Amino acid sequence: MHYHISVADPQSHFLLITYTIPGITTDFIEIQLPAWRPGRYELQNFAKNIQFVEAISATGDKLPIHKVTKDRWQVGTADQKEVKIRYSYHAVIQNAGSSYVDEELWYLNFVNFCMYTEGRITDPYEISLALPAGYQIACGLPSGGENILVAKDFYQLVDSPLLASQSLQKCEYNVRGVQFKIWMHGNLRPNWRRIERDFRRFSREQIAMMGDFPETEYHFLNLILPTAFYHGVEHQNSTMIVLGPDDEGEGLYSDLLGVSSHELFHTWNIIRIRPKELLPYDFTKENYFRTCFVAEGCTTYYGDLFLRRAGVFTDEGYVKELQVYMKRHFENSAHAAQSLAESSFDLWLDGYEKGIPDRKVSVYHKGALVAMILDLYLRKRTNHEQSLDDVMRLLWVRFGKPFIGYTIEDYISIVEEVAGETLEWYWKECIFTNEPLENRLNEALSFVGLQMSVFSNGNIQLNVMDDFRGKLQRDKWLTTSQVLSVQEEEEEE
Repeated sequence: MHYHISVADPQSHFLLITYTIPGITTDFIEIQLPAWRPGRYELQNFAKNIQFVEAISATGDKLPIHKVTKDRWQVGTADQKEVKIRYSYHAVIQNAGSSYVDEELWYLNFVNFCMYTEGRITDPYEISLALPAGYQIACGLPSGGENILVAKDFYQLVDSPLLASQSLQKCEYNVRGVQFKIWMHGNLRPNWRRIERDFRRFSREQIAMMGDFPETEYHFLNLILPTAFYHGVEHQNSTMIVLGPDDEGEGLYSDLLGVSSHELFHTWNIIRIRPKELLPYDFTKENYFRTCFVAEGCTTYYGDLFLRRAGVFTDEGYVKELQVYMKRHFENSAHAAQSLAESSFDLWLDGYEKGIPDRKVSVYHKGALVAMILDLYLRKRTNHEQSLDDVMRLLWVRFGKPFIGYTIEDYISIVEEVAGETLEWYWKECIFTNEPLENRLNEALSFVGLQMSVFSNGNIQLNVMDDFRGKLQRDKWLTTSQVLSVQEEEEEE
């Protein structure tokens, strides 16, 4: 399979695409444009951005093509062994899951506009880009030559976003043999020394906790906008992050750290440790699953925890982030009718919209809070000998490495194996019903010398207690898990 992508008029924001399908042996083929993208569990109808589509033979003759669904076409092949599909796609949106082109930037999410041929989704792909002279490419796909990328199959292709421009900025670092690249596009002058130091720290911390890394290289792709923005999406060996405003202040840097640590942990949790219902992805319809509180909740919890363990955040900075999750949950959905499992399932319905009052909970915010409740319970019961770290490592070894997909029953089984007991109270109160979290949350927080107060006006405050025992347990909770020697650290740097 081959894609050729060009931009005739950058001001129009249209991509011109030719999709070449060789080796045809049937009287007709069907081609499918994805209805959604990995990392965003809602139907997105990318086909609405296609201006025209036509099918032609190798000799340039037009072939019959018609729609069979909103994003699927049938092509009469007329005994042709090779067919070309030509179409245009309007790429004018800048968020972490979209595509955008103008006079000085190509930002492409191939899942937005690349099609696959029914029955051939595992065929390899080659993508040639008609880029302007001097453009540099930032992408997790391997290179097949100048301005050419290759993908082993459609799944890899659409899980590999791309930035290309003359003005890309980059720094690199190595941790445990993994090559990391941080790319920036925008009106800013990054403090690369500070960025590299902090990114190295949390990358090392994550790899040390999980034992190894799924990839040999990883790309942080950053699009920095002049307006306020915060969005990140995980991918196979990269993440696409859109942030703003580009004032280079501490707020922007804190956002960069938080979203980058979160997205990096997704390389294990959801990219490889994936719910069985999502393996493989079915791009034609909803892929319902009830464990997004694991995929997003645990990742949200760990994203900031790794920054504290790595010494990037202080205790005060970490407590501040915890308070943010609490405020967002208790102020927005403390009295919601749905459980976490139900809201995970209903992401496909309205999970990314505000929705009607008191209906759903956030798999990110409540998911992070129940992950913390579980972590602190395991630590208290075992004097820190067991924790949520062990749960994540077992998920990685048993389901992520073999890439076989886990069920909600598998997650329950592993948690209770680590706990050494059944946890009916946890599943009932935190996951499968809408019971309030305040009591369980404060019970967990008291173990590490913290206390949450909910005021009558709805405000939330997280207090740090001065007792010695609480501080001792808090230090054990927030202590680094990385075991890299001083010599290894010096060699990496």
